[in-house]
This record gives sequence, structure tokens and C-alpha cells, in this order.
Amino acid sequence: MAREYPLERVRDIGIIAHIDAGKTTVTERVLFYTGVSHKIGEVHEGEAVMDWMEQERERGITITAAATTCFWTPTYLGAWNNADENAEKRGKENEYRINIIDTPGHVDFTVEVERSLRVLDGGVVVFDGVAGVEPQSETVWRQADKYNVPRICFINKLDRLGASFEKSFNSILDRLTPNAVAVTIPVGLEGDFSGAIDLMRMKCITFEGEHGEKIVESEIPENKTVEAEKWKHKLIERIAEQDDALTEKYLNGKEISLDELRKNLRAATLSYKLVPVFCGSALKNKAVQLMLDGVVDYLPSPQDLPPVKGIDPETGAEIFREPKDETPFTALAFKLQTDPYVGQLTYFRVYAGTLPAGSYVLNMRTEDKERVGRILRMHANRREEVKEMQAGDIGAIVGLKNTKTGDTLCDPGNPIQLESIIFPEPVVSLRIEPKTKADQERMGLALHRLSEEDPTFRIKGDEETMETIISGMGELHLEIIVDRMKREFKVGANVGRPQVAYKETIKKTAEAEGKYIKQSGGHGQYGHVWLRVEPQERGKGFEFLNEIKGGVIPQEFIPAVEKGIKEALEKGVIASFPLVDMKVALYDGSYHDVDSSEAAFKIAGSIALQEAAKRAQAVLLEPIMKVEVVTPEQFLGDVTGDLSSKRGKIEQMSERGNARVVDAKVPLSEMFGYVTKLRSMTEGRASYSMEFSHYEEVPQTIAELIKEGKK
Repeated sequence: MAREYPLERVRDIGIIAHIDAGKTTVTERVLFYTGVSHKIGEVHEGEAVMDWMEQERERGITITAAATTCFWTPTYLGAWNNADENAEKRGKENEYRINIIDTPGHVDFTVEVERSLRVLDGGVVVFDGVAGVEPQSETVWRQADKYNVPRICFINKLDRLGASFEKSFNSILDRLTPNAVAVTIPVGLEGDFSGAIDLMRMKCITFEGEHGEKIVESEIPENKTVEAEKWKHKLIERIAEQDDALTEKYLNGKEISLDELRKNLRAATLSYKLVPVFCGSALKNKAVQLMLDGVVDYLPSPQDLPPVKGIDPETGAEIFREPKDETPFTALAFKLQTDPYVGQLTYFRVYAGTLPAGSYVLNMRTEDKERVGRILRMHANRREEVKEMQAGDIGAIVGLKNTKTGDTLCDPGNPIQLESIIFPEPVVSLRIEPKTKADQERMGLALHRLSEEDPTFRIKGDEETMETIISGMGELHLEIIVDRMKREFKVGANVGRPQVAYKETIKKTAEAEGKYIKQSGGHGQYGHVWLRVEPQERGKGFEFLNEIKGGVIPQEFIPAVEKGIKEALEKGVIASFPLVDMKVALYDGSYHDVDSSEAAFKIAGSIALQEAAKRAQAVLLEPIMKVEVVTPEQFLGDVTGDLSSKRGKIEQMSERGNARVVDAKVPLSEMFGYVTKLRSMTEGRASYSMEFSHYEEVPQTIAELIKEGKK
């Protein structure tokens, strides 16, 4: 099938930001200005197209990443101002296809950002014009760094009281990257914010009409000329630094053309050397169109990026696939979603080749072929059926049975294994039980479906109490899961109080013997091992070493020993929390010609691990959260005193407008119900945000309370 849009005019982008920076409002304006929707849906009215889940509309936050596709012709071509005069400029030869994923900002749903950035080519990072860089802004920025995603910035909400473009811009320079360059600056601020100055063309752009859809270009007001020249000078200087020929031109005082500036800023953005910054107010319908121009001008098309790298499953050698339609089909499944009308949807990004409906794909994890039934292009929760997906496309397949998040899907005749997606460990757990016998069956199905959709949501059974324990990234995450169970799967359930996901680790090296010998007439059982355990640095996980020499234990029993060790790690030696961050070496043992079996060695491995952990000075670990509190100055002492009483470490205090900002690290166990306490302490005027930072050893006095079940 012929390609409708050449690859150089395709953009796969994500909208990412801290909660409440205005991501979804920005996306709603994008959909309106690109003609995808004919009415602007407001988040605060529960009508945003991209926030389609009931839970999102009720809470006014984004919970799940939503994908859509739109088309844009840059404003500077003039096609928007005079339809008759510029009709030919609005043809498809000047139009770009933009595939957008609107991601959540709340830290509990960080998995949605992680997996979206893994498959996207570029990002638009949105900032609140009053707050500037916030904690989750830093988190999403680091995630984008991890996947080398080129990005542009959009400083939003410049109509708000206390808004400052310069302060917000400087917070990006100070806290995120020194490579930020302003491409547009605001005309007025707060109630006087009326538009933006395009520094590239040195024009003032204002937005008229009911929804700011009419773009009016004029000369820069006299009172803004000096400021605009200052910012323009900085911009040209930074762009010229990136290219020797431009540097020479700049130093010799020669004029640099608009095309040269755009071309070189694009090259610098793609190589992470510069980050263009735009400004506006999505809610007031101002300057979102200029940000869209930035998406097509400076963010990469699939062919601007290096070929996707994978591993040949036969040889283990690296192989590369060009983003071309004629290359063998290569894609990554990055999200599963249960749709009430069509069943399970598997979202995927095509890196190379084409995928026609009705063909077969190879899943590299299961090594099974699966038939592709229907292929959909998604517009939030609306679906458009298509016959084929091509390189650079993002879509969804209906009916794949065994595909999970992070699986590589490829041409059966040309296998390739792409890098999967690594997800953070959950930090909060709670017990859940069905209300009736009928609920029990439905609950099992619901939990299975929800855990398939969300890799940070885990389920396990407590063998002693026969209860089900669910774990997630935070209180809100688990609250949404339980709510979805009740609404989507009609499950009645009793839910316990949230519990912290503690872990255990060791501080010393120790050795222990594990023996499992059973003689009871006939065939007996014999397994005998010696293990050495060593601590690993925090976050390193579990590592198994086989140091057996001379066949003291036959090779076929080694995997059974490792399996026994892994099972024993699930239940620690202090308070039955999982053991983490340790290296375990199997270095000696013995076997019996007749009585030895895999089961016996598995049990022996488990016994030895538990004994070694007891000797290795096992300690409890707790999750520590990075907390930011924004409070009026008069309550600062109360807030810091309260955080200190929660075992919190105050890291820094700063000013943000008329408010004070407190950054602290606080144990998660101390933060349950904090929002109520903070509101009562500050007359409801303070707010806070919290995200996981790291695991740390629990003080001895607290550890004793945890062991006794009192904390």
C-alpha cells in the first residue's frame, strides 16, 4: 500500500510533565487546532477527549497514556490566515502526521510515561509558568534522558497570577539542562498575557477568535523590542556555537538566514545539544500552535534517528533495522488495554517494515507465531480500523493471546530481539478479599487482566492467611485498581489498609550448609549444598554464581538449587519480607547416586539460603520518598517541624513566588494520610507531591515494631 505521508513528515511524540502542569489541556488544544475534534474538552469539566476513563474525569487527572493521531501544517506558511490566498499551502505536501501520546503526571502512574518514552521519538515537556520545574518534571526528564529522546519545552499557564517566563526558564537551566534556548517569549504576563514573540522571525503573534484559532502576525510592540533583541541575540549565539561555518559568519557580523537557523537548531535538538523552549497558555488558547510548529520543525521523524538495534536470537550478534517499509517487520508491544467492546488491545510501535491485517507475527519472548486479526489506529478510546501499519506508525492489534508489555513482535522469517522495558518495583501493598463466592471467581479474572495491563501492579497470595495481597506504586494507584475492579469487572471486595512494601537484605558475607536427607524404605531423597552469600549495592538485585568444580554436584541439579534459592528469597528471615540485593554462590555439596533428585536439591538450596541470611546480619529496608511541600511562609516552621517528626531529612528550602518550597526525604511509612494533616496545619493552603527515591535501612527501634506487627 502506498504511503500517505512520507516518513520525514511523520512525528511520534509524547506530552510529558509534572501533575497539573496542563498536559491534557495542551493536547486538547492540539486536537482542536488540527481539526481532530470540533469542540474543546476541558479537564475541569470532565470532558477532555484524552481523559476518557471515568476515574480520570472524576479526579481531573490523567491515569492512563492515551494515543491519538493528528495532522498539522506550520503556521508560518500562512495557510491559516487567508484560506483563499494560501489554499495550495495547506495541501498534503506541507502537512505533517503527528502521532501523540498524552501521559499521566502523577508519580503513581510513572509506568505509563516509562513505556511511552521507550517507543516515542520526541517529547514535549510542559511546565507550569508559576511553579517552573517540579519534582515529577525532573523524573520525566530523567526518563527521557534514559531513552535519548530529543525534546522541546512548553512553559504553560503564563496567564496565571504569579507567572514568570524568565523564572520558569531559569529553573529549566538550573535543574534540568543548561542547553535550553528560548524560541518564543511572552507578550505580557498574568492577566495581560496576549501572545508570543517568534524570535526566529522577530514577529509578534496574537490569537483571536473564540478559541484563539485565528493567528494574527504583526510587528513587535515598541516596549518589547529591546527585550526581544536580547533574547534573539542569545538564541543566535547558541545556535551558531553548534556549527563552525555559522560561528564564523556570526563572528564576522554577517546575517544568518532563517533557513540556516531552523536547520541548525533542528540538528542541535536531534543531537541533544539544544532544547528549544516555547511559551503560552493552553487554557486561554494562546500560542499552542507555535509549539506545534516546533514539533514539526525541531523534533525527529523516524528516519532522523539511528536504525533500531536488536539481537539476533540465533547468534547473539547485534543487528540493525532501518525505518523503511521494505525492511523486515519489527515492532515493540508497549501497552496492553482491556477494551469492553473488542477485548484485549495490544498497543505497538512499528520500527521497520509493514504489518497487514491477517498476517502472522513472531513473539520473541514466547517464540510463538500469532495471527494479527484487526489493526486499529487509536484516538483515545475511539478506534479507526486500518488495513496496514507502516514504519513509524503507532497502533493497536486486537486479539493477540500471549503478548505482554515489552515483547518484540517481528517477521517470522527474520527474527530480532529488541531491548525490553524495565519497570520499577511496587512500594505499597494492601490485602483484598472477595465479598461473596461469585466475587471470588470474578476477582481472579479481574486481577489477572489488570496485572497484564500494568507491569507495576503485582499480585501474590499469603500462604499463612490465605489472603490476596496486591502491590502498586502508591495509595492512588491501588485505589484506582480497586475502583476499576468494582466498575469494569463488577467485583465486590473488602480492602485492608495500605501497607509499606518493606524488603530485607544482608550486611555481611556468610556461609551455610543445606541438607535434605529422607530415608523411609525404598527410594529416598538426598540433597546437600554449601552456599556463600554476599551483600550487593542497593538496587543491584539477586545474582547466582555456580562455583562447583569436579562434579561434586551433577550439573543437572544446579538449576534446581537456584530455583530453591529464588523461592527462599521471597520470604526473608526477619519479618518474611523479600530478600534483595545479594550475591549467592553455590561452591560445594554432595549427592547420592540413587536418592538425589531435583526436588531434594531445591529444598536443600532453600534451607541453606535461609540459614546463611540469618548469619549474614539481615536488616530491614524501607522505601524513602522524595517529598516537595509548597506552603505559605507563615506555616513554614510547622511544616518543617512536622516533616522532621516523621524522620524526614530536610534537603533544601527555596522560594516560589510568594510561597516557600521544602524539599525533603521521608520514609513512606510516615506519609500515609499526610494530605489531611498538611491541610489542617496550613488552613488548606499548602500542597505536596511525593515520588519514590530509594530504599534505606530501617532504624533498629522501628524495625522491632515492624517485626511485632505494630507498624
